Parts: sequence; structure tokens; C-alpha cells
Amino acid sequence: MTNHHKYIGAHVSASGGVENAPLNAAAIGANAFALFTKNQRQWIAKPLAAESINLFRENCNKFNFKPEFILPHDSYLINLGHPQNEGLEKSRMAFLDEMQRCEQLGLTMLNFHPGSHLNEVSEDKCLRTIAESINQVLDKTRGVTAVIENTSGQGSNVGNRFEHLAAIIHQVEDKTRIGVCIDTCHTYTAGYDLTTELGYQQTWNEFDRIVGSIYLKAIHLNDSKKALGSRVDRHDNIGEGLMGSNFFAKFINDSRFNHIPIILETPDESKWASEIDWLRSQINS
Repeated sequence: MTNHHKYIGAHVSASGGVENAPLNAAAIGANAFALFTKNQRQWIAKPLAAESINLFRENCNKFNFKPEFILPHDSYLINLGHPQNEGLEKSRMAFLDEMQRCEQLGLTMLNFHPGSHLNEVSEDKCLRTIAESINQVLDKTRGVTAVIENTSGQGSNVGNRFEHLAAIIHQVEDKTRIGVCIDTCHTYTAGYDLTTELGYQQTWNEFDRIVGSIYLKAIHLNDSKKALGSRVDRHDNIGEGLMGSNFFAKFINDSRFNHIPIILETPDESKWASEIDWLRSQINS
């Protein structure tokens, strides 16, 4: 049974070229996917080759992956809230490069972690800097939405409270090109209990009230190895962590998450195909 409302995939490898990502996604039975458009552990990468760009687009067409269900992720090195000028400028340049890669590939979203204050500036100042970074990069690009990911709040990372996401969005000038990706593991370890009936409803209601559900563009669907409110970011495979399979069965039947990419970033990628199968099998037709 295919359920056409749910677009489920994983963060697949783009090793050997971005054009391989749609092939890797198709191989696990996905109808959505995430990827890095360059090496996520390097600042600079050589530009995408025209051949890679064309093959990427062809492979997406061939396997029917539409841009709105593809979620590229930027480099982990980027900190759009960096308290120091040099680090900030470097991050902004790199983020612009990533946005431009998305433009070239015909993709409509770029997912990123908001940033860290490094214990050098206030949370508010950091959030203001992140919004300013987004404004600068949106001004220089077209057609790509900046999708902020909520965090566990590990170390000096901001983005663990819905209020942080709202503060950034509030200060972004072009509201049509800003959105949010909610990571279920990050949400849980940030202290929002998605695993109880009450906690589940309260969390999503709070998200809608504080941020606005119109901004929800994607989900990272992960179980958690670490406890509720621990502020430690360690993903687990679906139903194997502390969140439990009941949560995932409930989640996958929730119409709030129709028509957006639902992306697994679970640690054992050999299980991705069976996780996608299991999630689909839980949908009450």
C-alpha cells in the first residue's frame, strides 16, 4: 500500500557525486531524502560540475523525487551566530555557497543548525546575528528557503526552545523563505516530552502557538539514546531508543506531517529500508 500523503526517506550518501543521492534514496524505498551537496566537514569544496548537476536532476526525475521532498543539509562547521567577526564572515560565505548549490540543483530548501553563542555573547544577541546572517544570504539568492533545525541545546547551541526559532523568524525580513525542521530526538532531549499523550499534543500545540505550523517544512525522525531534557544529541534507530515505537506509530498517522519530507538520520543505515517499511505499515489506511 502506498500512502501518498507521507514522504519518508533518510539522509543518504552523496559519495562519488550528488547524482548518487537519489539512487541511494530509491534503493531504500524512499520518496523523500536528505543529502550534503558538499563534504560537510570541510569549509571549501570545488564547485558542482555541470555533469553532476544534470545527472542529479535526471535521477530525481527518473525516481520521481520532487524538490519539495528533498532536504539538503549544510556543513556542520557553519555557525551563523558566531560571536567573532572572522568566524561569522567565514560561516556566511560558506552558507551562501551552500544556498547557491541548492539553486544550481533546482532545490527549494536548505536545512541548517541555527548556531552557537560559544559563551561569549547573550542568547538574544546570537539569535539576532543568526537572523542577520539569514537576511544577508536570502538577499543574494532566489527560490531557496532557509530551514532552521531545532537543537538539543547541547553546549552553547541555541535553538532548543521554540522561542528561539520564533525569535529568528521574527527578525527575518522575507517570511516566505524561512522555515523550520523539527528533529524528534532534539525535541525530546531539549525537554519536550513527545512520548506521552498529553506531552505529544502540548508540544505540537506549543509549536503552533509560538512558531506557527505554517513554518514547518520538514521533520528529522529519530529516536533518542539520551533522556528527556538531557540536552544531549544522540540519535537512535526507530523504536530502539527511549522514545519507543508507540510514539513513531502515532506520529506517522498525524496529518500535520503530510506533504513534507520526513527524514531518518538514525545511526544504523542498514535498517533504513526496514524502518521506512515499518513506518508505512503503521499508517492506518
